[in-house]
Amino acid sequence: MTKALSTPQYRNLVAWLKEVRQDSNLSMRDLGGRLNKPHTYVQKVETTERILDVHEFVLYCEALEIDPKDGLSHLSSKGVAK
Repeated sequence: MTKALSTPQYRNLVAWLKEVRQDSNLSMRDLGGRLNKPHTYVQKVETTERILDVHEFVLYCEALEIDPKDGLSHLSSKGVAK
């Protein structure tokens, strides 16, 4: 079984989260502060060293002020960039 960290869908989701963070002009430290986590938490998420569970994903999206539903298309095989 393939680990979720290495699937194209998960990498696409993480790339989208990183893009949203950068487009919002938030540093890793800024986002970490919003999450009450160290900036290394954000770094590990963005490098897929750490996987987000569903609850963490929702909190991450809330910290970015985005709707978690908007990210679900990135987990669909149809949402994977070619």
